Amino acid sequence: MTGIREEIDTEAGTARVTWCAAERADFVLAVGHGAGGGIEARDLQALAALLPAHGVTVALVEQPWRVAGKKLAPAPRTLDVGWRGLWPALTKPGLPVIAGGRSAGARVACRTATELGAAAVLALSFPLHPPGKPEKSRADELLGAGVPTLVVQGGNDPFGRPEEFPQGSYGLVEVPYGDHGFAVPKRAPLDQEEALKVITDGVVEWIASLR
Repeated sequence: MTGIREEIDTEAGTARVTWCAAERADFVLAVGHGAGGGIEARDLQALAALLPAHGVTVALVEQPWRVAGKKLAPAPRTLDVGWRGLWPALTKPGLPVIAGGRSAGARVACRTATELGAAAVLALSFPLHPPGKPEKSRADELLGAGVPTLVVQGGNDPFGRPEEFPQGSYGLVEVPYGDHGFAVPKRAPLDQEEALKVITDGVVEWIASLR
C-alpha cells in the first residue's frame, strides 16, 4: 500500500490521498499541506518516510484546489469542506486518526478535530499570525482543538516564533533556527538533516505518548 494514491470526491472538488502504510499500524496520521505548497514539503516527506517503521500509516492529503492545479488556496471554510469530505477515507482502515497539517493545513486540523473525532492534532508551522501582524492572532483555533495537540515550530518562523505562543495544554517542539518551511541557515549550528530529525524525533515521541 506504500505510495498508493487515492482520489476522493468532496463538495470542494476532487482531493487526493497518498498512503504510506505501516505493516502494523496503531494510528493513521493524516497531514495536509499549506497554502503555498504541496505534499512535497520537507517536513511532510520526512514524516512519511519515517513513521511507518514506528507503526503509523501516513496519509499525505492534497486539497482539491491543489489537485486541480490552482495556485491560490481558497478561503478557510472551503478548505474545511474538502477536509471533511475526505475524512471517511482516512477512517476506513479502522484506526484512530491523528489530524495534522502544515501552516494552513494545521489550522484546518485544529478547526475540525473535535467535530470529526480526531484522536489528536499535529500542527506543523502553525501560522499564529500573519508576518508582522501579531495582533491578528489565530491562537483561538489552536487552543480550541479540544484533543491532544503537538505544535512543531521553527525558531525563526515569521508566522509566530515559539516564544509568542500562548499558554495551553498542547506540547511544543522548537526547531532551532528554522523558518516557516523549517529551512535553517547555512551558518546555523545544525544542518538541514539535523533540523528534520528534531521534527521526526519529536513527533515519534509524542505519538508514543498517545498509545
